[in-house]
Formats: sequence, structure tokens, C-alpha cells
Amino acid sequence: MAARAGEPRQNPDGSTIFEFRFGMDEPVFAGHFPDRPILPGVFQLEMVRVAAELVMQCALGVREIRKAKFQRPILPDETVKLVLKLSEKPDTIQAHAHFSVMGQPAGEMILLLWRNQ
Repeated sequence: MAARAGEPRQNPDGSTIFEFRFGMDEPVFAGHFPDRPILPGVFQLEMVRVAAELVMQCALGVREIRKAKFQRPILPDETVKLVLKLSEKPDTIQAHAHFSVMGQPAGEMILLLWRNQ
């Protein structure tokens, strides 16, 4: 993902921290919304899947969205912090993600993923 700022960092609790920054000219903002662009929720879900792929080093697909809570809009040129905690189950990988901007909660997601090999 081109908007990733820096390399992922590991937390002692096993979670991984990613940072992203999307400029105003990014195609993801086109039409969403013309007078007040915000990062689409579906794109935030995709950020979680792609971040999980980087951690697991394999292709992953979304099996289920258990939770998708959007707490504040993410605007162009803001640095988004994504804290991702993965746990493996027999047939799935659970991805629990927290988004924040400038220390403010921006969202929380729980996805069930599967290895797409």
C-alpha cells in the first residue's frame, strides 16, 4: 500500500503498529465526498486485510466482518495509526484493529480472514 508511512513496528503485546498517510490527490478520495473528502470505511477494512497480509506473509481474504465501528472521519493528509492484533483459529485468522488519528480513536474492526492460497 503506497500510503504506508514507515515500516511496521512490533509491540510487546504481539500487536503490530502501522502508520498511513493519504494525500488529497489519492484516488480513494475521489467522489467521497466532493465538498468534504473522507477516507471510505470500505477502504479502512481493506487496510486491515493488507496489513494482516504483511504480518502473515501470505494472501488473505475476508470471510466475515464481525465489527466495524467508525468513530471519527479520517481526512486527507492525516496520519492514521493502525494497531493490529492477529490470532489464529483452526480455519481462520482473527484481525482486531484499532485506528487513531492524533491520539483520538477513529475506529475499531474485527475481521475473520482466511488464507487465500
